[in-house]
Amino acid sequence: MSNAPAHPHLSVIIPTLYEVQSANAFLRLLCSILDDLEVSYEVIIVGLQNDDEISGLFEHHSIRLIKPEEGGYGGALLAGFAAAKGDYILTTEPHLASSPDFAKTLWEKRDNADVVVASRYVPGARLRRASFRHVLSYSLNVVFARGLNLRIRDMSSGFRLYNAAVLHRLSFSSKDFSILEEILTKVYCEGYTVAEVPLTSEFSYRRVSFSRMLSFGFAYLRTFLKLYRLRNSILSADYDDRAYDSIVLPQRYWQRRRFQYVVKLIAGQGPTLDVGCGSSRIIQALPDGSVALDILIRKLRYARKFKTWRLQASGFHLPVGDASFLCVLCSQVIEHVPKESPILNELCRVLAPGGRLVLGTPDYANWEWRLIEAIYARVLPSAYADEHIAHYTRRELINLFAARGYTLESVNYILRGELILAFRKPLSDINN
Repeated sequence: MSNAPAHPHLSVIIPTLYEVQSANAFLRLLCSILDDLEVSYEVIIVGLQNDDEISGLFEHHSIRLIKPEEGGYGGALLAGFAAAKGDYILTTEPHLASSPDFAKTLWEKRDNADVVVASRYVPGARLRRASFRHVLSYSLNVVFARGLNLRIRDMSSGFRLYNAAVLHRLSFSSKDFSILEEILTKVYCEGYTVAEVPLTSEFSYRRVSFSRMLSFGFAYLRTFLKLYRLRNSILSADYDDRAYDSIVLPQRYWQRRRFQYVVKLIAGQGPTLDVGCGSSRIIQALPDGSVALDILIRKLRYARKFKTWRLQASGFHLPVGDASFLCVLCSQVIEHVPKESPILNELCRVLAPGGRLVLGTPDYANWEWRLIEAIYARVLPSAYADEHIAHYTRRELINLFAARGYTLESVNYILRGELILAFRKPLSDINN
């Protein structure tokens, strides 16, 4: 314990040690594997009640024993996260029937994603014969993965490698085993990436009483409901992208019609600035040389998958020069900001003379939208959140841009609710 590195590259957290003697062999093997990686590391054991039997072991390693302020697996894990000093955090448990060689695999895959999970349910994983506990675990993972629309097969695996910087940006509240699902869901909702590798070490389930399992079940249910609301809110980084394939047919229809209209209107117009891009699939259809801009970093973080230039900024102060783009797109943004804000002036400023402006917003002159809005706010409040603070009409917008010398080129509606307009900026600029 005397040779602790000042700043270890890797922190290994063991959130619980139930039997010290049976864990000694596990720790020896784990430290041996970590030594072979030739990386500076520390081992943090959380929740040990009596450290007499382990003190003095592995004197050439950094092993710390800490006690969590709160009980439960989640409390222990959070205490370990707070104490960890490494750039990466590896979590494990001493309940393996074979060597903890998964640590080497996880470390080698550290650049593949922000969180790498050693999974029991991907091809190549090594599992013992299915038991009742295994069936329950598998069923739990199916419910969480499908119910939360996450492409992760093993959300309850505690064998993971985290980018520590990602963990430190997030906060968690679960104090039991459901924290494992909470972590991965929040990682996804913030636009970070998760990858799975096969767990090749055999995992051994501990005995748990029926009453304890029942308590776990209620905790998982509470966590699922909480995460479901988050996952399906506009705060989720991939909300716009997932809506394109939503099982809610009206939502899917709406997203796809918007995509069709907007992509047609920007086609052939040249490099486009998408202001308030969110995580919409429209980003991947932008012409070469385009830029996707949003104020929310989680949306841009997720939008890495679209391979388009991304920029974090406010629509009130676009960080680009005058007349920089031949086409400017602003869809479903202006209704979220006050009418007196400078956003429309900014859109016009950065649009080149003769360029096209594509503008999308609900038309509050139509009763169809007002009805749709009322239903949507009641059925999916987390996905709407009553955020429309500026109510525009078709006539109002046409008059506003006519006064600037713009020519109206296209009018499109989605179910008489969402209005998508295309304007042409005059070659001789009139007030931008």
